[in-house]
Amino acid sequence: MKPSSAASTYAQEAIENAPPIKIVRLLYQGAIRYIERAARCEPDGPGSEFLPWIHRADDIVVELRCQLRAEHAPELVESLSQLYLFVEERLQRAANDRDPEPLQDATRVLKVLLEAWTAIELEAR
Repeated sequence: MKPSSAASTYAQEAIENAPPIKIVRLLYQGAIRYIERAARCEPDGPGSEFLPWIHRADDIVVELRCQLRAEHAPELVESLSQLYLFVEERLQRAANDRDPEPLQDATRVLKVLLEAWTAIELEAR
């Protein structure tokens, strides 16, 4: 087995066997990372990665919102849903206007949510 395939297999196993709360935290981290990458791009430059990074972040946020289940905590789910919709709107605005400014709002919200999920994960230990 090649070292690179062993590392890939290990990473895949670590994610597949991770507790759900860790997966949520990893998703937040990924979305934030993609937004930050988009923000560093020239929005209108030739071959710009601005839109692809935004779309990757948006895919994560949409998935997080779609996985919410109201039967567990309806008020919390409604609040999270509204926050995710806000982030999605800011990402769409940035993409449509080719303007990195709305990305700051999206990042701020996701960082606060990541902080909260990290605290919950630490309490659960």
